[in-house]
Amino acid sequence: MTAELVCQVTGSSSDPRVEALVNDLIGRVADKWTMLILEALAAGGTLRFTRVAEAVPGISQKMLTQTLRQMERDGLVTRTVYPVVPPKVEYALTALGHGLGEAFCGVWFWAEANLDAIETARQRFDGLRSSAAG
Repeated sequence: MTAELVCQVTGSSSDPRVEALVNDLIGRVADKWTMLILEALAAGGTLRFTRVAEAVPGISQKMLTQTLRQMERDGLVTRTVYPVVPPKVEYALTALGHGLGEAFCGVWFWAEANLDAIETARQRFDGLRSSAAG
């Protein structure tokens, strides 16, 4: 479902540039790492690269670097480099990053409110599949 379809349900018209941005951001946030980094920076404030890595279990250094660069490009984080040896680099959420995190809190609330219904649907589906296989 595209953002345009959701907006049509609510009666809102959509600028094609906004639709493209929303679809791009959903794809990025759905990549798992972006949301986990957003969460780490929201909880920890300004963090050095190694502290972000520690707060996001399972992320490789390469993936962390790529994700932070993309987040910086999108204006979600700031990167501050201090001219010391060894180099000190810190990351912090911008107002845009905080806003995106807050916007996706709605997904958490939705999941919490619908947890039982989703688990029931999954059990019913899995039961039907196992009955059909047997």
